[in-house]
Amino acid sequence: MGSRGGFTLVEMLVVVGILAVLAAIIFPVFMQARGKARQAQCISNLKQLGLALEMYASDHDERYPFAVDPADTYCPQIWDGFPEWQALISRMPRLKDVIQPYAKSREVLHCASDTGYDHLEGTPYPLDAEPTAFEAVGSSYHWRTEVAFEHLGPSLLARPAETNIMMDGCGAWHGGRSYTSGRWDVLFGDGHAKSLNYRQFDEAWMVPVR
Repeated sequence: MGSRGGFTLVEMLVVVGILAVLAAIIFPVFMQARGKARQAQCISNLKQLGLALEMYASDHDERYPFAVDPADTYCPQIWDGFPEWQALISRMPRLKDVIQPYAKSREVLHCASDTGYDHLEGTPYPLDAEPTAFEAVGSSYHWRTEVAFEHLGPSLLARPAETNIMMDGCGAWHGGRSYTSGRWDVLFGDGHAKSLNYRQFDEAWMVPVR
């Protein structure tokens, strides 16, 4: 009588084990590649926003939009140390609306890695920006509103290549859960954009705008 070929239980377990090992190796690589692609798209968005800001400035006496971001709108207490600026916030338009004629599409304000946040990063203040900041508050990005309060523009910055203008709303989108393991895609005053770690991010905030 002829025998019928087939896998034994041991052989099947060996195959399943090999597939599990391969999946464990390949899946993190795949996730990393996908994360890099999203980060690249996010940087591309910021560069487009940089061009939109430059076009706006060229139409408005070389000044950036006199406008606020979600952090200013929903957490104005961040400006408690500058009451003269804080008093202006309720009368200022939102940057996402002012920039729209120059950016053309609202999607340019949407970072592909945006998974939202429940508090304003670096502060104790709650800010409900979930499931994504883009959906909840209209933009994945924050704005260095100081340049608006100071009535500055690209050509009026003291050190444009070092001055952060727009950035991710949360460092966890491209990095780890803690602040020190986060990464932020950042637009600078000269129009270039790149990814920064937390030390570089903090250093950019320390660069004076004047």
